[in-house]
Amino acid sequence: MPQELLLQVSPEIAASESLLYEYVAKSVRVSTKLVHKVVILKRSIDARQKAIKVNLKVLVYLVDEEYTEPKIELPEYQNVANAQEVIIVGAGPAGLFAALQLIELGLKPIVIERGKDVRGRRRDLKAINVDHIVNEDSNYCFGEGGAGTYSDGKLYTRSKKRGDVDRILQLLVGFGATPDILVEAHPHIGTNKLPQIIQDIREKIIECGGQVLFETRVTDFVVKNNEMQGVVTQNGDTISANKVILATGHSARDIFELLDRKKIFIEAKPFALGVRAEHPQELIDKIQYSCDFRGEHLPPAPYSIVKQVNGRGMYSFCMCPGGVIAPCATSPGEVVTNGWSPSKRDQATANSGIVVELKLEDFKPFAKFGALAGMEFQKSIEQKAWHLAGETQKVPAQRMVDFTQNKISSSIPKTSYVPGTTTIEMGQVFPGFLTQIMREGFVQFGKSMRGYMTNEAILHAPESRTSSPVRIPRHNETLEHLQIKGLYPCGEGAGFAGGIISAAIDGEKCALKIAQSLLK
Repeated sequence: MPQELLLQVSPEIAASESLLYEYVAKSVRVSTKLVHKVVILKRSIDARQKAIKVNLKVLVYLVDEEYTEPKIELPEYQNVANAQEVIIVGAGPAGLFAALQLIELGLKPIVIERGKDVRGRRRDLKAINVDHIVNEDSNYCFGEGGAGTYSDGKLYTRSKKRGDVDRILQLLVGFGATPDILVEAHPHIGTNKLPQIIQDIREKIIECGGQVLFETRVTDFVVKNNEMQGVVTQNGDTISANKVILATGHSARDIFELLDRKKIFIEAKPFALGVRAEHPQELIDKIQYSCDFRGEHLPPAPYSIVKQVNGRGMYSFCMCPGGVIAPCATSPGEVVTNGWSPSKRDQATANSGIVVELKLEDFKPFAKFGALAGMEFQKSIEQKAWHLAGETQKVPAQRMVDFTQNKISSSIPKTSYVPGTTTIEMGQVFPGFLTQIMREGFVQFGKSMRGYMTNEAILHAPESRTSSPVRIPRHNETLEHLQIKGLYPCGEGAGFAGGIISAAIDGEKCALKIAQSLLK
């Protein structure tokens, strides 16, 4: 019977099969020749001490123990071309995984996506980066695969209590992701590899009889006697179904406005907002690994930092080692930042959102907007940033130390943000209370992470789309909307997820609830 071991080894041993087998042999007190197979179950880096270690959880098979290479296969998806139809609004992770689950359960998904397919989006991403033109339906947030497709593909989640994380990871591997995501403590696919995986998922949905409609924006809901009857698209077409999964993401402001206009119950939700900070990756490596140069066997170092400042949490969000900052506006007249990393995380800079948690009371100046008060607060900052940056997609920027000292930076070096930067005192972008918290917070960051507070670091503003500013309430048991039968608010946009994995899990949960109601 294979033996499970918890090991702590050097990065060199972890990176070398032969050295690892020798280490394992010594650990179990046998000859290296008797070690048949070492299977790594989990891997993480421990950089708390100067001598960096890699934590490994392994299964050890000796020569007399049979080992069969595991093969991850997709479920046997059935043909649902003639099955009962379920509408899914949005082709992000919540929508796509809901569609796969529906097919597995014998129902036909009709996925309606306002944006373009994963390949077609690239032209519009180039337009916003190079020409500063924002396509309201096709951008970093909208389009096949959702925001995660072209903004990193991080798969780490703290949502293990919400559902089966391993199932989602295995499905991603089945559709082409590297099996390493099953092992790493902080799995990551990368923006350069996700598009093909997303395309393969879509092709499987269509192959099984489902439908995927691109460049089709939902403009109205058909509701009768508080029951869903279908949706209306921008062309005036009605698509009928009495079960609708609403998986539109955290930036679908027109959907929030539609719900509010139709008096379908929604509520304002606190979220976090701040800046995106960029450091040289080499500097972060030195800080985190306590070394002059990162060794070849160590990945670019991430960081995670949390502080309490004036009763508010200020923390790093969506940290991207070896990554770049991207323009993520979804409408003309606004500036929004986000970050992403390619699969190798091999860019020269590291970036992270540094955000402050907001409270509902912060939205009081926008109280007349009711449940949309937080959204209007968010919009006001994004629009102000656009005006201050010359009404382009250039981003307001300031060196970190200069920001803490309320001093305009005399120069801003070229950063990874392709549209460019405009030097500005960023207190002009944010409300006074938020500016003060960030100034004090960065000083605290610098005290606990020596070297972090530096004028080599450039702040870009704003980082404002951390999560939905609206929650669309639903029953805890049925997952249906509290008011409208057959409407299933889902994923990040509804306030029930925060990232690719948790959104995918929530999509599956909604699909399962629908199947239980229809097939019982």
